[in-house]
Amino acid sequence: MFTINRLALDVVALLFPELCNACGTHLYYGEKEICIKCLRDLPFTDFHLHEENRVAKQLWGRLPNTNAMAMLYFRKGTKVQNLMHSLKYKGKTAVGVKLGNLLGDKLQLSNDYKDIDLIIPVPLHYSKERLRGYNQSKTIADGIAETLSKTVSIKHLIRSKSTETQTKKTRYTRYENMQSVFDVKHTEDLQNLHVLLVDDVITTGATLEACGNALLNSGIKKLSIAAVAFAE
Repeated sequence: MFTINRLALDVVALLFPELCNACGTHLYYGEKEICIKCLRDLPFTDFHLHEENRVAKQLWGRLPNTNAMAMLYFRKGTKVQNLMHSLKYKGKTAVGVKLGNLLGDKLQLSNDYKDIDLIIPVPLHYSKERLRGYNQSKTIADGIAETLSKTVSIKHLIRSKSTETQTKKTRYTRYENMQSVFDVKHTEDLQNLHVLLVDDVITTGATLEACGNALLNSGIKKLSIAAVAFAE
């Protein structure tokens, strides 16, 4: 029976091949979203092992007493960009969950992230999420939660204002663009919790700064930040 089922799966794979979202080659049996070769070659930062890493330093003075890390280096024209493009613009939500699983594995190796109570993804404005159909940071958070056996909340941190794209803005205009954008609801639920804030790619950190300060002002005990990638 196993042989027949495996043969059927191989036929389906031949007729409707699944491709690696990083390099575009066919995935073999047992591979999901990213081929083994690409997983091996991804540019991991190991920031989770170093408290004073580049992401954390970027947020110094902006978010007090906050752990921060990103799993991968993001550079244009690379496999990491391909993965993030598949997640954000091609509807490949399973890529986000896969990356979240990998990110969760990294967080388990750091004492700074062992006492997380709640995972909160950086929210999209409802109009943008409705247009896209999903929030890419939520899919990453789901993958982390699956690995760490934690809960994800989308009801506490709300994006109350729609903003222009941040892509071509300077550091200062990104900061100005994000002021008074996020609100925290049901603050009574958050008192004295260690919250993990999750994003897809960190550039200037303006969005995380706005989200993080909103959460810190709501009464949480500790804030940590984790993202899939860090744009150099």
